[in-house]
Amino acid sequence: MTDLPADALLVVTHPLVRHKLTRLRDRATSTADFRRLVRELSLLLGYEATRGLKLEPVTIETPLETMEGEQLSGKKLCFVSILRAGNGILDGMLDLVPSARVGHIGLFRDPKTLEAVEYYMKLPDDVAERQCIVVDPMLATGHSAVAAIDRLKHVGCGPIVFVCLLAAPEGVACLSAAHPDVRIITGALDRGLDDHGYIRPGLGDAGDRLFGTK
Repeated sequence: MTDLPADALLVVTHPLVRHKLTRLRDRATSTADFRRLVRELSLLLGYEATRGLKLEPVTIETPLETMEGEQLSGKKLCFVSILRAGNGILDGMLDLVPSARVGHIGLFRDPKTLEAVEYYMKLPDDVAERQCIVVDPMLATGHSAVAAIDRLKHVGCGPIVFVCLLAAPEGVACLSAAHPDVRIITGALDRGLDDHGYIRPGLGDAGDRLFGTK
C-alpha cells in the first residue's frame, strides 16, 4: 500500500475495540452475539467519526443557574448505509446520533470481476447540505466504497467519512486513490485479500453473519 497522509486512515486501537473485534472474528460467535458486537463496535467507531463536528454556543437553565453550553451546529448528519451489511453498523450509529438522516445505497459485488454493481439508491433530498458518514462493515477491494462515494459526490455531498469494522490494504489504497479527501476510520487493518476478494484473516461474510443467511 502506498503511503497515505497522516489523517487519511485512522485505525482505532482502543482496548474495547480490539476485544470486541476478536470476539466478532471468532467463527463460534452466534448470529445474535455477532449483531450485538457490531452494534457496540459501531458506537465506538462512531465516536471517532463524529469527533470533528462543529459546535455553537447555546444558553440553557440548569436546576441551579443560567449557563452557556454547546450544541451541534448546522444541518444534522446523514448516515449512508451500503446495503445490506451496512445496516448492521447503521443501527449503532443511530443510537449515537438518533436525529441523523439516513440514506441507503444498494450494491453487490460481481463474483467474477469483483466490481460493484448498483441496484438501489435513496438519499435525503438535502443530502448535499449535510456531512455524510458512509458505513459498511468491510473495506475489501474498495470497489463498493468508491462506487457509493462516487454517487454521493455526484449529487454534491461533502465532506465524507467512511467507517468500517475491518479494512484490507488493497481497499484502503483503492479508496484513497479515488477519493483522497475521504477519511477512513476502521477497527483493524488486516493482512490482505485472498483470490476471492475476502479479507484475511477477516471475519467471513459480514452480511451472512449478521442476518444468518449462511
